Amino acid sequence: MGRYLIRRLIQAIPLLILLSIFMFSLIHLLPGGPEQVLYNPHLGAEGRAAMRARFGLDDPVPVQYLKWISRALVGDFGFSFANNQPVSQNIGQAFPNTLELLGTAFSMALVLAILLGVISAVRQGTITDYALTTISYFGIAMPTFLFGLFAQDIFGVRLHLLPVSGTSTPGVIFSNPFDTFLDHFIHLILPATVLAGLSIAGWSRYMRSSMIEAIKQDYIRTARAKGVGPVRLLVGHALRNAVIPLITVVALDFGQIAGGATITEGVFAWPGMGRLFLDSLEARDFPILLAMLLIGSVFVVLFNLLADVLYAVMDPRIRYA
Repeated sequence: MGRYLIRRLIQAIPLLILLSIFMFSLIHLLPGGPEQVLYNPHLGAEGRAAMRARFGLDDPVPVQYLKWISRALVGDFGFSFANNQPVSQNIGQAFPNTLELLGTAFSMALVLAILLGVISAVRQGTITDYALTTISYFGIAMPTFLFGLFAQDIFGVRLHLLPVSGTSTPGVIFSNPFDTFLDHFIHLILPATVLAGLSIAGWSRYMRSSMIEAIKQDYIRTARAKGVGPVRLLVGHALRNAVIPLITVVALDFGQIAGGATITEGVFAWPGMGRLFLDSLEARDFPILLAMLLIGSVFVVLFNLLADVLYAVMDPRIRYA
């Protein structure tokens, strides 16, 4: 396993290099590239030259890329065009909020998708199965932003149960740390639920199909004939094998979840990476956009590697030479 991980990590290096070259070239080839963003008609020739030198735009594009990637490897992504602050500082402020939202939504989606998929498979052909299938298709067809707006209108505007934006109640300072945590958790419920709903519907369908196939296998009938209890039969035998195809789907859907997080953070004014990406895209803040695209590429590669590792954990028959 150790050699396999090392080999996969080495194979990921040229892939990430090619992606970084493509993204860097695309940014500079787009109409209104970095130089157009920094262009100020009120600046003289010396001022524009100083501005181009400040952001490293006075070198040829290949030289700019080599300087940028060499600094990026040590965590230095340059300075933001919008606020002239280090890009790493802007990302460092937004990343914990996104990690919290993604972690909560991912855990919620995975647990509920497995649970609903198993229930639907065990109750195949019943009213429960048909009801869960209908809800799943509704969730698959529902766009993230529309689901978020519906959730805001129902639970925030009409029922006044949950806040609809931000991470805390504005203008309120809690003296008790528990009250501060509770207020933050309440603000997290709606965006995490909306983001999780993006995946629960599809993942539960995969889990249902895989579980139906697993419970029809010969080893399940053999275990049932030996007197294995229904709970142990489902959890210890069928579920462990049925969840393997879901691992692939979850790993491949990481990009979709990250895209959903961008929309969700925009709808709920959640100050995370998605909100930062939208603001930077609107302001054409290319250093932040490049850094976020590169970080996203690294996470996609790592998630696919994690999926391969989980294969071996869930299925002892899989061995990596």
